[in-house]
Amino acid sequence: MRAALAAARLGVRGANPVVGAALVSASGELLHVGHHRGAGTDHAEVDALRRARAAGTSLADATMVVTLEPCHHTGRTGPCSRAILEAGIPRVVHAVGDRTDAAHGGAAWLASQGVEVRHGLLADEALELNDRWFLAQEQSRPFVTLKLAQTLDGRVAAADGTSQWITGAAARAEGHAIRTRVDAVLVGGGTLRTDDPSLTARAPDGTLLERQPLRAVMSTRPVPDHARVRRGPGAGDDRFVHLPTHDPRAALDRLHALGVSHVLVEGGPTVAAAFLAADLVDELVLHQAPLLLGDGPASVAGLGIGTLAAASSWRGDPVGVPGGDAPVAAVGRDLRWHLRPVSRGPAQPPGGPSAVP
Repeated sequence: MRAALAAARLGVRGANPVVGAALVSASGELLHVGHHRGAGTDHAEVDALRRARAAGTSLADATMVVTLEPCHHTGRTGPCSRAILEAGIPRVVHAVGDRTDAAHGGAAWLASQGVEVRHGLLADEALELNDRWFLAQEQSRPFVTLKLAQTLDGRVAAADGTSQWITGAAARAEGHAIRTRVDAVLVGGGTLRTDDPSLTARAPDGTLLERQPLRAVMSTRPVPDHARVRRGPGAGDDRFVHLPTHDPRAALDRLHALGVSHVLVEGGPTVAAAFLAADLVDELVLHQAPLLLGDGPASVAGLGIGTLAAASSWRGDPVGVPGGDAPVAAVGRDLRWHLRPVSRGPAQPPGGPSAVP
């Protein structure tokens, strides 16, 4: 299970949980390890099974060890429960149950087919690994990534409003890479009026990347017809939504209703503060440039925090970090921080602990 947990950390956070799986022989030998690489890719169990098939490994007496209950639904990929059964694996051990409406039931179904199923091994570690994903599922909302780009003293623009570019090309390329793996990119009215962004995902040379997100503006003021965000990267692309609210939860509810599972919040300071104050940020990617301005707008507006003891607290998150496992790393001339909120209590999957015996 520890090998599966380590593999899970190689995945990326977002619409799906990070999951790892390991195949173990009857004698306890670790045979193969797999992990999920993000929405639309093989799930961890299928990845491990693919490796076993490629190596010609017999699984007749093997055990599948997985950090999350095997799913039992067909989405972009098929159900892992059926893949396990078809592989002839007689035993499955999972750390925690998946109680989401779409995916739960895999363990019970496997047990009904004669597979020996056990759960609870290293459950606390597995729950902690995906605590914010479980929270987003429990709240029936998309997973939220907040991206900030700022100077050493936390400024996003100079006093005269100039802001392009605070961070370097490498940091900006990482930001566009994140856009390709989310379902929607959201900005506020201030960013709309100041920058007139297109919110498209682009390569360093400016060409459009294959996967493009929904473009969203959260503002009670109208979005002008001439705004670039209204025009998609191709003819007929109308994937734009205006969210006429200042309430981040209401904005997420609307996006959830549109089928959005992962949102990237890119600004500005007021919108960032709204999501942070509402505890709706599940992942924070902060690019910090080696610059000092001393004046100009801060990256985050007021949070209503009056004392140090009430500060919003974050922890380094090595999951999905490009090029290694350090939550703080150099990206060109800049630093990138990859963070998630400090847990406020024991994590639980939606619906509570698994009831599978």
